[in-house]
Amino acid sequence: MSLKNIIDKEIKESMFQKNKSRLIALRAIKAAILLEEKSGSSHNFNENQLLMKLIKQRKDSLTLYKEQSRSDLAIKEEEEINIINEFLPKQMNESELIDQISKIINSVNATSMKDMGKVMGIATKKFNGKADNGKIAQIIKEKLN
Repeated sequence: MSLKNIIDKEIKESMFQKNKSRLIALRAIKAAILLEEKSGSSHNFNENQLLMKLIKQRKDSLTLYKEQSRSDLAIKEEEEINIINEFLPKQMNESELIDQISKIINSVNATSMKDMGKVMGIATKKFNGKADNGKIAQIIKEKLN
């Protein structure tokens, strides 16, 4: 079952349960899916990357709201992040990530920051939706320095 169908089902269920906060997050996911489909890039459409992008946007907003002492809005963003996370594969912990990145670095014989792009390309495909790309890049930089 595609993510779009799952989200549609969840939207109906949330409407039935009158769960407004969940409904808002689910509708945001559906809107992002529809935008992606209509943009014509549906052949490169990756559900996990889309969800990670939505989470990143909310984390950025969350940071701003916390800086501005807007706890009411920060709570809403945290709720949306948690709801979107439900549709992602289980996230890798940091030690697993470090292990896997080390293996990738060894397999491509990366020795310096010049090889970061090569390692990053392989890692982002391998960990699609299982880890944040920012965290992946940070670990690669530490390993290659």
